[in-house]
Amino acid sequence: MSYTNDARAVWKMLNGVFIIYKPARVPLMVTRETISRNLCRDLNALKVRPPDPYVLIEGETNKKLRVSVRPSFADNVLVVGPRYQPQDFKINWANHLYQDTTGVVVCGVNDGCKLIHKIKRAAPTRFYRVKGILGKATDTHFITGKIIEKSTYQFLRRTHIDRVCAAMQSSHQKKMFEVCGIDIQSQAAYELAVKGLIRPLDNRIPMLYSIKCVDFQSPEFTIEIVCINENEMYLKSIIHELGMEMKSTATCSQIHCFQYGIFNVEQALLTKSWNLRSILESIESCDELLRKNSFLLEQEHPNLIAPHDEDLDLIEEENPALLEQSQK
Repeated sequence: MSYTNDARAVWKMLNGVFIIYKPARVPLMVTRETISRNLCRDLNALKVRPPDPYVLIEGETNKKLRVSVRPSFADNVLVVGPRYQPQDFKINWANHLYQDTTGVVVCGVNDGCKLIHKIKRAAPTRFYRVKGILGKATDTHFITGKIIEKSTYQFLRRTHIDRVCAAMQSSHQKKMFEVCGIDIQSQAAYELAVKGLIRPLDNRIPMLYSIKCVDFQSPEFTIEIVCINENEMYLKSIIHELGMEMKSTATCSQIHCFQYGIFNVEQALLTKSWNLRSILESIESCDELLRKNSFLLEQEHPNLIAPHDEDLDLIEEENPALLEQSQK
């Protein structure tokens, strides 16, 4: 991309979506402050506008006045501070990763915050790799919490984890259609499923689409989860419930978000790259992605609360009682 030394021109380019990699144990609020400070530092190092001149009119009113132009102390950077300050930037994010979670965060700066709201409404799927440790349980469901229970785990194999994960996934898939008021074995369920992922209209309802074990080195294991509307505690509780289902205990040791929609970890900026040039390059690449994938901003999908009219007709044919239940 073309890069100029004029801070005012660069400021106009800072409107769009960019991707960062949030480290663990760092809140997103601290991340936003760090990015804002780095942008201020780099912008102020460029060629900023000169101080506005101060026009001074001197002399006696009954005589010819003298007009002089002097530097204005009221607009001097030594008096009012740097030209660009952290509060000048608007930065928001599409996916909120809590303190114990690390991974991809899709952010918007200035006018890009409007795109962030559209991406949120489209409800893209989130991809996680969650690590757990067998044999212990903590009060916070995370490895840093206080251990409240220990149990044996030597009898557990990967097949046990696979069996529980398959049962969890099947239960969530069945629940999707139950909330819609549709029999999962009906034609109405098929017509709804072929339209794409069924997303809840209420963003407070977590939905799990896929869960599978990708690594098992007892007592540690890793599961890969595809879901929406989740939060950090929900992912931790999955590991806790998985241990209980296997007649043992388990606690979460790491949560890694490696993809959000079409944005993956390979496109994310590491902490050392949270600077002006890298963010501008990320904005340019994200703009190209959004142009090629317009469905991220304007996405039509089935939901769990208000089925489409044609779906209601199919429901009525299959089971009128379910139709009445879904309308309630």
